[in-house]
Amino acid sequence: MPVLRGGMAAAPAWCELTAFSVVTLVANETRTVARRAARERLLIAEGACRVAFGGAEQDAAAGDKLEIPDDAADYTVTTAGEAATIVALSGTWGEETGGWGLFSVEELDAPERGDPTDYPKRTRIDNHYHDCDEYWIVLEGRGTAVSEGRHYEVGPGDCLATGMGHHHDFPLVTEPVRAVFFETTLGGARRRGHLWDHTHGPAQPQPQRV
Repeated sequence: MPVLRGGMAAAPAWCELTAFSVVTLVANETRTVARRAARERLLIAEGACRVAFGGAEQDAAAGDKLEIPDDAADYTVTTAGEAATIVALSGTWGEETGGWGLFSVEELDAPERGDPTDYPKRTRIDNHYHDCDEYWIVLEGRGTAVSEGRHYEVGPGDCLATGMGHHHDFPLVTEPVRAVFFETTLGGARRRGHLWDHTHGPAQPQPQRV
């Protein structure tokens, strides 16, 4: 499917990620984040902060991931002596999901190819599929991503959604990329992680959905 730009407003109905936002807070700032869906997660991309929700508080630093309780309404994020960037994820995913976090892509001399490819490739992101849908949200950098057989030029703010069982890859970068990956509800054989035809059996792509 096409890259989603400017949020998830144009996303097809099958997307379990229904909204996301990348928010940068300056030092000593408090920001209230409004709950937008049944499920909410928060990823700290840079810096450190304190997150308050449902009467509780939790300190978090770059790379930390928080699940906002289903019964919590709005939550607040407060920074101390440094700026912080947070990524808020909202949607309708189920109880059993794949992985999520930060990843980077840079040009390297010895790429790991995963399943075979028929296009130029100079990164170690492997050509793979999942037993779930996956979303890549680009925070920094630019490059070429491949999803469901199509090539897309992506940059900051872009979200690439790939349906379950479809191969995807990030074979080329023009600027080093830093991004979020988010795998939603597991289906099929419910296997986690990267899957390859040559190891896990042929992918079984879900029908194209619009």
